[in-house]
Amino acid sequence: MNNHEYYMDHALLLAKRGLFTTCPNPRVGCVIVNNGEIVGEGWHQRTGEAHAEINALLSSGVRAKNAYCYVTLEPCNHHGRMPPCTASLIKAGIKSVFIAMADPNPIVAGTGISRLEEAGIEVHVGILEQKAENINPGFCKRMYANRPYVRSKFAMSLDGRTALATGESKWITGSDARLDVQKLRARSSAILTSINTILDDDPALTVRPEGADWYPQNMTVRQPLRVIVDSKLRTPVNAALFDNKGEILIATITERTSTILPAKIITLPKKDSKIDLDALMANLAIYEINELMVEAGPILNGALLSEHLIDELVIYMAPKLMGHLANGLFHLPEIRTMEQNIELQITDISAVGQDWRITAKPQ
Repeated sequence: MNNHEYYMDHALLLAKRGLFTTCPNPRVGCVIVNNGEIVGEGWHQRTGEAHAEINALLSSGVRAKNAYCYVTLEPCNHHGRMPPCTASLIKAGIKSVFIAMADPNPIVAGTGISRLEEAGIEVHVGILEQKAENINPGFCKRMYANRPYVRSKFAMSLDGRTALATGESKWITGSDARLDVQKLRARSSAILTSINTILDDDPALTVRPEGADWYPQNMTVRQPLRVIVDSKLRTPVNAALFDNKGEILIATITERTSTILPAKIITLPKKDSKIDLDALMANLAIYEINELMVEAGPILNGALLSEHLIDELVIYMAPKLMGHLANGLFHLPEIRTMEQNIELQITDISAVGQDWRITAKPQ
């Protein structure tokens, strides 16, 4: 790793500190280096607050003059919730800016780079670019494809079962795995479930990081938007998710949207008498949902997988057997030949307590 990669890698570590708090903004880190010494660093901590570059400049003070700036995302050049970072970098007298990746947001899209170059600042783009993109999969997906990055979470037995035939599913995995799930929820902009899961399991779908060392202790827990796919608007008013703070969105196809439910109701187009899931994803992009976590049963997950809407699977596998009558992961059309198999690329396998966490991406 050369010096430029070393400093950018440090900036990427800083960016990860905003993993749970920056939504819908991207996670960004910044390092200021003068004469081979890190003189300032910062990261974007929360939406509506200072960007990473500003925090880094504040910590470096006058030592930012003629220094190198390493930032994980192209500095903004527009007035949003905060003023443009390019103006602050120029005013501070930064000599060179090293950028991991250009901003896919069309509002920025190269204008930050151009403004810095016009001011006589050397700009270098593409250092550890893939690492930078991996920190913000949802923000990038929303900008590139106008939909969130969809991550489906499962808990299953060693023989691939998610619930007994009676519907009982608590608890397949151990407490360590369940706490690890809280980390996935905490980084998500929204959690998607189905009306069947609401009626069968009555989940709260909230972030509960109590006792976890990975959640910033000085920050109020941000609750993701909870989204229910409910074609016929059958969500009961006494459902457990209404007992907790946080916004709730119910997607339906019925015209009967007058309800006493304490939730926002949206009516979406039909597709085969069910909700058009592509339309749902486009709608969630309007709500600035970056990472969408799916916690649902085999029917919704099967539909999402069939329509190529799942970007990542996170499967917690417990060392137990539940038998052939128990429910599987997906309801899919019958696969008759090996050529019809859905191939996955496994990107990580890690032990979590007594269970295993398998992360995979559909090919």
